[in-house]
Amino acid sequence: MGWTRCEVDTHHEFAFFSNLIAIKSFPSQAKSKSAKKSTVKFVVDCTAPVDDKVLDIASFEKYLNERIKVEGKTGNLSQCNVVISRDRTKITVASPQDLGFSKRQLKYLSKRYLKKQQLRDYLRVIAASKNSYELKYYQITAGDEDEAEE
Repeated sequence: MGWTRCEVDTHHEFAFFSNLIAIKSFPSQAKSKSAKKSTVKFVVDCTAPVDDKVLDIASFEKYLNERIKVEGKTGNLSQCNVVISRDRTKITVASPQDLGFSKRQLKYLSKRYLKKQQLRDYLRVIAASKNSYELKYYQITAGDEDEAEE
């Protein structure tokens, strides 16, 4: 009643003991060459406030450059290959996939910037898609004041 050993592939070893099966995993011997590293891009679309000249996109980009934390440190963007770029109305933050940059941090910093510029009461940050936010005005519907008086 000994045990027999059979190797199915290089990753697992199976040992059979009477009624007990033990499985042991081995680390992969062959390491694949690092392929093209993927990047994640997050976009903040500021079209409405920039067109109305309410928001200065250059100062918003500067604010993000100073405040974004990577690996727990601010000012660590270039060492970790995080790139912030802007078009006329959009800011794009590109970071490596394995870094795990948080989209939530981008929303938090956008809201803080709006608060600092005293625009938080008029603009909101909304997720437009999986990797983008959009700055929109609050929809204020004015009720009929005549009905309120009656």
